[in-house]
Amino acid sequence: MSQIQDLICLTNSRQWGDAVSTTSGSSDPAKQANESIWLATFDQYRSLLFSIAYRMLGSVTDAEDILQDAFIRWQQSAEEDVRSPRAFLVTIVSRLCINHLQSARFQREQYFGEWLPEPIITDVASDPFGLVKVDESLSMAFLILLERLTPVERAVFLLRETFEYEYSEIASILNLTEPNCRQILRRARQHVTAMRPRFAAPQQKQTELFQRFLEAVGNGEMAGLLELLAKDVELHSDGGGKATAVPNVVRGADSVARGIIGSLKRLVPRDMFRRIASINGKPGLINYRDGKPHSVVTFDVVEERIQAIYIITNPEKLAHIQTPTSASSVS
Repeated sequence: MSQIQDLICLTNSRQWGDAVSTTSGSSDPAKQANESIWLATFDQYRSLLFSIAYRMLGSVTDAEDILQDAFIRWQQSAEEDVRSPRAFLVTIVSRLCINHLQSARFQREQYFGEWLPEPIITDVASDPFGLVKVDESLSMAFLILLERLTPVERAVFLLRETFEYEYSEIASILNLTEPNCRQILRRARQHVTAMRPRFAAPQQKQTELFQRFLEAVGNGEMAGLLELLAKDVELHSDGGGKATAVPNVVRGADSVARGIIGSLKRLVPRDMFRRIASINGKPGLINYRDGKPHSVVTFDVVEERIQAIYIITNPEKLAHIQTPTSASSVS
């Protein structure tokens, strides 16, 4: 893989269709057949590549841009440089993600208010991105936790802990030594373990709490809502300066409950329909207005109490969410 390092420089983002169209103009049957094979091979690993890129970046839009760039590099690679298509593609995507994160640091620091990952629908019956696996590494809390790691630490941690790559494979992907990978992983584990909750509630309990949460909020029951919240619960919201959101994290059960029942009920439009969905592997709610997603709400549960609530209203982070043909109404 001698040419991999030459593939690291990012190009301008391209639409997926534009990338594919670069292969469709040839009238040579042999060349067309070869291009079809390359496209089919890339498509075979697309779910894995997106799963890595999304966890690395916390952004659906950026992950798709990375895959578009990776596809172009895949097209341009020489056949003799590719011993394993899977390893070759994972290498390209992982290094492009690291490069992107390093360049995006300044942008992230200039973000208005709190930055939250782009929500992604993870319903079993509706997985538009074909995610390889839906687990705790997709949760809002975990993706926010990864923000505390350096780009290389994040790559090593995800490749080892989530995608179960061997140290030798990670070393080859990231152009590191195996001992270095082990040291980086040890450091990343220390950061993550120190802040990671130990007792996440079972999925059934999370769903039950979410239903009770919706009922309490809908009925304006302060006491009922307080029963569901952990004492040190946090309310996170992300409007990106483009939509209504609380600019700072709200902490404490009383403050969060008052904020939800008071401020949010005043600020959230009434003319919306709502859809219950799995968001990043957790129970969630999508609010739609005028046929477009208006906001997404989800939370994390620890020890049978709501530990964190996440509200995303930034329209740019909701643009990829499709409006269903019919949505269930939640009062």
